[in-house]
Amino acid sequence: MRVDPDLLRSVHREVGDRLQREQVERRRGGRDPLVGLGEQQYARKLIADVIREHAEQLLARGQSPLDPGAERELAEGVHARMFGAGRLQGLLNDESIENIDINGCDEVWVTRAGSARHDRVEAVATSDEELIELVQGLAAYSGLSSRPWDAANPELDLQLPDGSRLSAVMSVSARPSVSIRRHRFDKVELGDLVGNGTLSEDAADFLRALVKSRANVMVAGATRAGKTTLLRAMAAEIGPEDRIITVERALELGLRKNVERHPNCVEFEERVANSEGQGAVSMARLVRRTLRQNPDRAIVGEVLGPEVIDMLNAMGQGNNGSMSTIHARTARDVFNRIATYAIQSEERLPHEASYQLIAGGLDFVVFVSRHPSTGARRVDTILEVNGYDGTVQASEIFAAQGAATAEWTGVMPARTAELESAGWVIPSGSW
Repeated sequence: MRVDPDLLRSVHREVGDRLQREQVERRRGGRDPLVGLGEQQYARKLIADVIREHAEQLLARGQSPLDPGAERELAEGVHARMFGAGRLQGLLNDESIENIDINGCDEVWVTRAGSARHDRVEAVATSDEELIELVQGLAAYSGLSSRPWDAANPELDLQLPDGSRLSAVMSVSARPSVSIRRHRFDKVELGDLVGNGTLSEDAADFLRALVKSRANVMVAGATRAGKTTLLRAMAAEIGPEDRIITVERALELGLRKNVERHPNCVEFEERVANSEGQGAVSMARLVRRTLRQNPDRAIVGEVLGPEVIDMLNAMGQGNNGSMSTIHARTARDVFNRIATYAIQSEERLPHEASYQLIAGGLDFVVFVSRHPSTGARRVDTILEVNGYDGTVQASEIFAAQGAATAEWTGVMPARTAELESAGWVIPSGSW
């Protein structure tokens, strides 16, 4: 049995419009918007209402309505378009898959945990147009606001309902390109990363102390190295008494999902401009806004531009316990990467000024890597920022040798007293 795609789109559009109106009315009336299971249950009611109205219209015209089986399939199809990912859902349900790369509807590749190999799998749509509609449907109901994806807005970044991160482009390539990065750990802790070999027990204890002593930390690494997963594991060590503000391009960290651990958490999400080029709210603007929201800690999901200046200013002004991630090739390359972003900003900060900002605000850099053949991840280096002397001075507290994950080098941190007060016990030996 196959549902008429035009009817599926029509019902989906009508239900989406009604749901959006309900959310607007709730906000205007001072009520909380529907989220999670509550939103899905209300959407199912709306789907049933619209399908019933469609059947009544057919009867009024003397036509036969859909049989019960077709109505059920239509209802499930609409629900899947709104809260699932259509034929993508099977891949998203596969816990062994880490990444999904789609080079057009019928050229789909996946990589699995413990391997860097790309395996080709079945098509996720019958045409590129259907793939585009699928992603557009996801964009309309993901995050805090609808995100356009069309010829005028060819780039798209969003978080899927299961926490996966989707990046899509069109018009700049012969076929639409979609990449999905899975987060296989919903509520990851440092102990989980010790268990899978990403870091040692000593390194985990040190990172716990960094969080509890309210050190400002930058997690660095290449693409797919596991930066966000490590950041989430470190954030899990933040106590429930702290008010947390997160700033992200697309909601990904998901700290609000763990209400018991983070009951006072606000998530800010960058907003792209509408079709008229209005209404954009940049990452830099949101990072500045966090300072007026009384945060105990600010967490920036990923710095990719001028927002790094605002983040470092916030750290240097006493907003301790802040964390973020950044792309870099090595731990020490982080300082040059930040300086490069800063010189490209409106302020056009010279490298010397950027280095002084880093030395005045950032306390530690944690570098994580991914093995190119096996896909195994590990913490390679933990640097302590020690000040500025023509450039950023930093000492290596933990470092990896050979294939092993990072261990204590024997170098005592300048902040040893604060770390010991936070529970750090100096390891018995070094490499």
